[in-house]
Amino acid sequence: MTKDDMEIVSALQIALADKVGQERFELWFGANTRLEVSDGALTVRVPNQFFQDWLRKNYRQQIEAACQETLGWPAPVNFRVDPSLAEAVAAAASPGPQASQVKDSLAGVSAAPAPPAPAGAARRRFAALDSFVVGSTNRLARVAVQTMVSGHGATSPLLLYGPTGVGKTHLLEALWTEARKTRAGCQAVYLSAEQFTTQFLGALHGSGLPSFRSKHRGLDLLLIDDLQFLAGKRATLVELLHTIDAFARAGRQLAFAADRPPAELGELGPELVTRLQGGLVCGIQPPEYETRLGIVGRMAARFELAVPGDVQAYVAAHFTSHARELAGALNRLHATSLALERPITLELAEEALAEVLQQNSRSVRLADIEQAVCQVFGLEPQSLQSRRKGKQVSHPRMLAMWLARKHTRAALSEIGCYFGGRSHTTVISAQKKINAWMAGRASLDVSHGQCDVEEAVRRIEQTLQAG
Repeated sequence: MTKDDMEIVSALQIALADKVGQERFELWFGANTRLEVSDGALTVRVPNQFFQDWLRKNYRQQIEAACQETLGWPAPVNFRVDPSLAEAVAAAASPGPQASQVKDSLAGVSAAPAPPAPAGAARRRFAALDSFVVGSTNRLARVAVQTMVSGHGATSPLLLYGPTGVGKTHLLEALWTEARKTRAGCQAVYLSAEQFTTQFLGALHGSGLPSFRSKHRGLDLLLIDDLQFLAGKRATLVELLHTIDAFARAGRQLAFAADRPPAELGELGPELVTRLQGGLVCGIQPPEYETRLGIVGRMAARFELAVPGDVQAYVAAHFTSHARELAGALNRLHATSLALERPITLELAEEALAEVLQQNSRSVRLADIEQAVCQVFGLEPQSLQSRRKGKQVSHPRMLAMWLARKHTRAALSEIGCYFGGRSHTTVISAQKKINAWMAGRASLDVSHGQCDVEEAVRRIEQTLQAG
């Protein structure tokens, strides 16, 4: 492969890891497989027929989606058995200096149903606390984790909750990493709720409950992710309740992550909910603009991408849901830059990401944007099409042009013409102005007082979604 093909494969691997999860990626796509891009097609080389059948059956959809996201087109995916990979897997399976570290790490990755774990599965690379970008939406959670690292049991159990992609798993992994690094002899285990269930049921059916309980209840720190997975699993919930009580009596630490606050986890049972509420509950919301900008900057540095400041601002302003969305945007931007042999610029970003932004939005017309902006700013209908230049109208008009660039495929000239017969250069100027306002947290006058520009955008987009 050429250097460019290798960089595209690297971007593909990042996108695929986001879609299948880091554990499963390292288990099935680490040393065991090789991705190759050639003539617009992807070849997945595997060590044996079992791998080929398993990946084709269980992960083909995610592989194709990663290709679409990274390359910008639905690349053909071919699977090939490569005997040389079997030798690499055998070598990776031999004992090495990290054996004791692996023993202290995750017990393995389970799926439903779970296949035999392939030999040589790589150890998970846990996130670090100093790589977590702090903002107003996650600051309390970050402080809670730092406090727990020091070993104070008063914050136990800790529950981090929020939608996907906001950093819950990152913080749990960082807690595991920092506690083991800073507290001598600290026995810590990180598990998904699925893994906890699988291990418990295995012990239950194999008459190994005393060993299971000794192993988990004797820890200094137990971390369980995706707690909502336990809904309806009565035997596992009872076991977890006893585990929580055992940790409380011993003054040891527990930390959980879930997608909802305790009050909305009723399917886990009132006993577990009350125990969670008796600890420290920290919500994490989607990152605000400054945090997203910091995440984009760190991702660009990690991917070794030369992304100018105005492009970072563009990505942070237009992809507002979670960090994985930001990573996907950078992956696509990188792949487009390589494919077109053009440097990453704001113009290229607008071209490369236009389709993604369109797919993320419902069909929006310029008239819809005008109506939503007028509603949020308390303006008369068609005010934005007037020739008025006062800031009461000109500021919302610029924001409407910015939103039109984000949510529609209308040309610059079409947008300018719709909003008062203005030129395409006026639209470009409006876009730059709004990006600068978002970076500076500028305030705007809306119908009921003032709010910063990002909050105004959020209100307008909520109105668009409800329309």
